[in-house]
Formats: sequence, structure tokens, C-alpha cells
Amino acid sequence: MGKSGSLRPLGVVSLALLTERPMHPYEMYQLLVARSQDKTVKLRPGTLYHAINWLESAGFVVATGTEREGNRPERTTYAISDAGREALRRSVVAMLTEPAEEFPEFTVAMGEAHNLPRKVVLEALRERVAFVEAECHRGGVHLDRANTRGLPRRFILGGEFALNRARADVAWLNSVIAQIESGELSWDTPIPANIKEHT
Repeated sequence: MGKSGSLRPLGVVSLALLTERPMHPYEMYQLLVARSQDKTVKLRPGTLYHAINWLESAGFVVATGTEREGNRPERTTYAISDAGREALRRSVVAMLTEPAEEFPEFTVAMGEAHNLPRKVVLEALRERVAFVEAECHRGGVHLDRANTRGLPRRFILGGEFALNRARADVAWLNSVIAQIESGELSWDTPIPANIKEHT
């Protein structure tokens, strides 16, 4: 469980998938990857199976049957319960309403970048921009495909938000890079003595 009794993100996307139809965890994993949701939640087959087991023990999903293909192990199919629908509703409302206390590594890195030489910081930021721009391209292609298939926009708002936030990151990073390159953002100005005394 997360904040205010809400589910963790993997629990939320798992229950959301099961509102579509009963599935076994491997099928759920494949769908989440196909829909690029492995970019928004920590997703591994093992962690998904663990999440489903927890959801079952909490009464949020129920096993509806098993199937076997060839010599492969049996696969259990799960369906969402009424309690699971309520947990999903409650969790999504909480996530929409209350900003989560997150600890992103990049915020720490930018706060400590002053410890590195100017040249190293510029190279690292340019690499990050290239990486995020590539992610933006992939995200844009994914959204275009969804639109082409006629998927209603309400189903891709998460993707839109992620893409717009990534584009905003690129714009900000490019402005910082330009300011460091031009000298507008000085990389060697010492901390004033009156400030250093109070830090």
C-alpha cells in the first residue's frame, strides 16, 4: 500500500488491466510492455507475480481458473473483485489529488552538479538531452499510433502528460546548457562570505 492507504503504482495498473477482462499475469506483463507502461512503473515478471499474489491475499482479485500450454507450468487467470474496483477507484483519486513525495535522483544530481567541472556538466547534460529527446520521439510515435487506431484520448492522458513533461525538461535543460556556455550562469563564482556563514 502507498500513501493514504492507496495501492502502489504496479497494483493500480494491474487492477486497471483486469477491469478489461480476466487475465493471467504473463498476459498482463506482455500487455503492460506493449502499452509502454513499463516506462511508468517498475515492471518485472517476478514483481508482477508478487503484486498479483498480494492483491489476491487482500481480496482485490480472485482466481478464476488455470490453463496449461504444452509442457509449460499452469497459468492462473485472475479477475478483479468488487473490493478491487473500490481499491482502484480510491487509489487513482488519491494519486490525482495528493502529490506524492518522490525522491528523483536527477534533482539531487542537479543540486550537486556544482561539484563537477563545467566541461563535465555540459557533456553530461547534452547526453541527457539526447536521451530524453529520443524518449520523446518514441513517446510521440506511440501516441500517434494510439490516435490512428482511434483510441479515445482519455485513455492516453498518462502518455500525454509524460511526453509534455519530458519536452519541458528538454527545454529547461537546453536553456541551462546555453546559459553555462555563454557564461550567463557562472561556473566559478565563489559563494559570498555572508552566505557561506549561514549554510
